[in-house]
Amino acid sequence: METRRLACASLALSMLLPGAAALAGDEHAVLPPLKTISTIASTVPGNGDVNPYGMAQIRRTTGNLRAGHILVSNFNNSSNLQGTGTTIVDVAPNGSVSLFATLNAGALPGSCPGGVGLTTALVVLEQGWVIVGSLPTADGTSATAQAGCLIVLDSLGNPVETFYGSLINGPWDMTAFDGEHEAKLFVTNVLNGTVAAAGAVVHGATVTRLDLKVSADARPVLESITVIGSGFAERTDPAALVIGPTGVALHANCASDSDDCGEHDGDHDGARLYVADTLNNRIAVIDHPLGRTTSAGTGRTLSSGGSLNAPLGLIVTPGGDLLTVNGGDGFVTEISPGGTQRDKVLLDSSGSPPGAGALFGLVFDPAHGLYYVDDASNTVNLLH
Repeated sequence: METRRLACASLALSMLLPGAAALAGDEHAVLPPLKTISTIASTVPGNGDVNPYGMAQIRRTTGNLRAGHILVSNFNNSSNLQGTGTTIVDVAPNGSVSLFATLNAGALPGSCPGGVGLTTALVVLEQGWVIVGSLPTADGTSATAQAGCLIVLDSLGNPVETFYGSLINGPWDMTAFDGEHEAKLFVTNVLNGTVAAAGAVVHGATVTRLDLKVSADARPVLESITVIGSGFAERTDPAALVIGPTGVALHANCASDSDDCGEHDGDHDGARLYVADTLNNRIAVIDHPLGRTTSAGTGRTLSSGGSLNAPLGLIVTPGGDLLTVNGGDGFVTEISPGGTQRDKVLLDSSGSPPGAGALFGLVFDPAHGLYYVDDASNTVNLLH
């Protein structure tokens, strides 16, 4: 068992996904009716940051957070150096853009080894806390990549604490199981032995669960960190900085604060945590993620090959289907809860190979369609 209790914490993390629909329902596919791609807004703020990675939709208005808006984290600075982006922008459905936060490594309220380089790990909790991952570099190369941290911001965009330590090592993506009094964060970590291997594949990437106490009036309290997945393939890459397990998406049938949710011996809710195992070109499943106290290793395979081509961003739709975007081309693939690849749509055909490296974060809004970031154009786009 790899569970760590922390007496004090500086921590960050979270991304909210809908998950109340029954797995068995399988509903109807969401991609087939969506035929049109529209550019919603540029993600480049005043300081010139580029390479938008993370996306998180705001569910409740509080402070500077507006329900229905989408937050986007930038991974690169204006010189296009990876692992140096410091900004989170707010994109409204009508295309208006504002700066939500600029994070200064020297002014963080806690440790963050290496500084600030904002990743795909981005969530907004119900109580108004924003959590974002940092995997920083000194010069945009993997040789200078450091462990980073999770940074917690309040609803006004002010950093209030960081979560860091040996179990948080290159936080790459994140999702959250969120409630009024507690939250569980699920984070992929991609720097366990990766830099030392200098481009060779190692099997040290992990999925960690952070258990938090939350309220609107006090900073989140980190109660424990547990490794629930381990042994995932990872390596450094000159184009992508690092390649390892990326997207994480949770499907659960109970409310976060209910008494029987996440019991150690049963997980009555039948929760599943899906992981985009990028290098192995598959979507993995970790069973009983809410309460398990041991690692499930690399989980079991839900779907592999087919339309998948280095899957990165991953979400669950309200009907229980998965949507994942590829790193190796510009397609999004829809997968049923049973693992059937139901449909695919080309979102980006720029570059060579067409669409490669353009897609990361995504958000599905039943009222509008599929929002996604396009790194090739530094925009938020909508498939509708």
